[in-house]
Parts: sequence; C-alpha cells; structure tokens
Amino acid sequence: MSEQRHADLGITPVEPEDGETLIKRGQVMRRTRILTIVVLIYLLIVVNFQSWSDPFVIVTALPSALAGIVWILFATGTTLSVPALTGAIMCMGVATANSVLVVSFARERLDALGDPIQAALEAGFVRFRPVLMTALAMIIGMAPMALGLGEGGEQNAPLGRAVVGGLIFATCATLVFVPVVFSLLHGRRAPAPLPALGEPHAA
Repeated sequence: MSEQRHADLGITPVEPEDGETLIKRGQVMRRTRILTIVVLIYLLIVVNFQSWSDPFVIVTALPSALAGIVWILFATGTTLSVPALTGAIMCMGVATANSVLVVSFARERLDALGDPIQAALEAGFVRFRPVLMTALAMIIGMAPMALGLGEGGEQNAPLGRAVVGGLIFATCATLVFVPVVFSLLHGRRAPAPLPALGEPHAA
C-alpha cells in the first residue's frame, strides 16, 4: 500500500544506507554515554556524602552544563564528536567539583545555623570567588583550543568549545540555582521549633 501510494504521488522511497545507520547509531550511543556519566557521578557522590538529597542538589548543576555544551556546539556549527564528548566529560567534572564546594559549605552552615535559607545565601557568597576562579581558569585555558588556533587546531576545537560553553552555564547554575534548590529541599525537611519552657502543649 505504501509503495503504491508513493508511486501515485511520484515519490521514490529511499532506503537508508549503512553509513547513515551507523552515524545515527553513534549519535544515540554518545547521548546514552552522557546520561550514563551523569548517573555514575550521582551514585559516586551518594557514596561520598552518605545521603540521597545533597547529591541530588549537586547534580542539578549538570543539566545547565549540558545545555551550555549543546548551545555552543550549535552556535559554532560543531558536530557532537569524540573530542566534544571528552570536553563534556571534563566540563561535568569541574562543574561537579564546584557544586560540591557550594553544597558542602551550605551543609556546614545549616548544621551551625539551622536555617537553610541563610545557609544557602552564605554558601553562595562565600564560595563565589573559589568557584568563579576555578571556572575562569579552565575557560581561559581552553579558549585558544576552542578558537582552533595553531596547526591542527580545528581537530581539538570541539573539546575546548564544549568545556567553555558548559562551564559558562554550569558556573551560573552553581552560584544561583544550586543554593536555591538546597534551601528549598532542606526547608521542607527543617524540624519544627520546640516550644519554650513553661508554654502549655497544644491538646
């Protein structure tokens, strides 16, 4: 039926070649690898923090890194190749380290203050300089590679572009979005204040 309909419309169906099938399969495998990396990072942090909530807060910075990688690859017309995937892995590693820096300090301040909003604000302000310095050092170091300077620079350019674009977005998320998620998550779990001595308990 479909072949007869194509013939009536004057359309000649084209079967995909083996090369096109391999290219599509390779793209699916690369996307699957990125998601697998995110899951493995989360499980590793769970083992380190002995908690499920704080690692979730840390991993919330990684979607922004992936968005930055996709944006800069699209803006520069760069395909998702093996160097770009390597740069994505590097970027997510740095983004995770910066997010751990913020969340660990926020956790310390939460234990000291008991107020998740104040703890998140202090973590964002105190860890602003270390996170920004780490990200800027990586971005500036990868800038010549991202521009494709030197002989054979275009071969490694996708790696540098993925790192630069991902870190720009991930740094903003680490300093703004991660503290907000931390305050929201721990604000719901904050214990109710104990009644003062001498106050009658509610019936």
